[in-house]
Amino acid sequence: MKAIVLHHYGPPEVLSYEDVADPQPRQGEIRIRIHAATVNRVLDVSLRAGNESARGPVLPLIPGVDCAGVLDAVGPGVAQWRPGMRVAAAGVMPLEPCAEDGAGYHGSTGMMGIKRPGGFAQMVAVPACAATELPPQLDFHRAAVVMRHVPTAWNLLVNVAELKAHETVLIMGAGGNLGSIGIQIAKNVIGAEVIAVAGSDERVRLGLALGADHGLNYNACDLAAEVMKLTRGRGVDVLYDNIANPKVLPAAFHALGMNGRLVTAGAHAGPDVSIDFSHLYHKCITIKGRPGHRHADVAKCFAAAAAGKIKPQIEQVLPLSRAAHAHRLVESGQAQGKIVLDPTLA
Repeated sequence: MKAIVLHHYGPPEVLSYEDVADPQPRQGEIRIRIHAATVNRVLDVSLRAGNESARGPVLPLIPGVDCAGVLDAVGPGVAQWRPGMRVAAAGVMPLEPCAEDGAGYHGSTGMMGIKRPGGFAQMVAVPACAATELPPQLDFHRAAVVMRHVPTAWNLLVNVAELKAHETVLIMGAGGNLGSIGIQIAKNVIGAEVIAVAGSDERVRLGLALGADHGLNYNACDLAAEVMKLTRGRGVDVLYDNIANPKVLPAAFHALGMNGRLVTAGAHAGPDVSIDFSHLYHKCITIKGRPGHRHADVAKCFAAAAAGKIKPQIEQVLPLSRAAHAHRLVESGQAQGKIVLDPTLA
């Protein structure tokens, strides 16, 4: 099969499009013929540049931390899955052979595309317990984006922040992937009041188009003051931030009201941010960082996307052979939606 292989770190040109052996599913694994894999700023692009050594990648490596496609083979011990099923996979998973449902596994774990071969290939073998069947209404390109971002955003807003209907949430990075998904979950799934925040009028308009009740450009206003006006001096209940911009987050933190909750699963603009501790304790604020997701929520995320409540933002779909170009697009910072690689395209 064809795959992208990372032999050494460097610029996008180090991504090698080459022939490798077809993967064979082991005990408890399935093989997916891939139709979509997303390109991620940290887990793919920063890793390729050599900036993610703490994650422990071992080269050579087939990157790609998610995928969606058609199941075409099963390994020993797999009875609940069959060839032809439409599936997606991502996240932390067993690295050694295991039971079909992952029960009783005590071995090492890691993410595909970092600790085990990933989705930048025509095929990938993954543990069956890491896969989710796709609803028929969802195409592979959108499914890959949902698999990558929606469970994380869902976990932050539903489980960690425990955002309720009619509460107010401040969504930072409204034009980004986790930001745009967060807006839709907060508004269309939970029923909260949403204030979308971004660094340009164009990205603020995107947040409003996705359903936000209000939009603010943090480069054109006093963010905390404007939020206080919108909330009649009460402040927001939840601050959802996955950027940790040291120039913006301190002001956003001041917009949190009594018993406010700050939740985050990212810090690519940080990580060092100064916050007002007097505001923290006077307002009884809780700060929670929580990467990843609950596997039980993944099917709910796909159902919400299939129902039209969550619409993934896709900038471009490119053939697998153009992975280096896809990395350059992500590095440029100009892409407003996700870049998706499709190995079935010429």
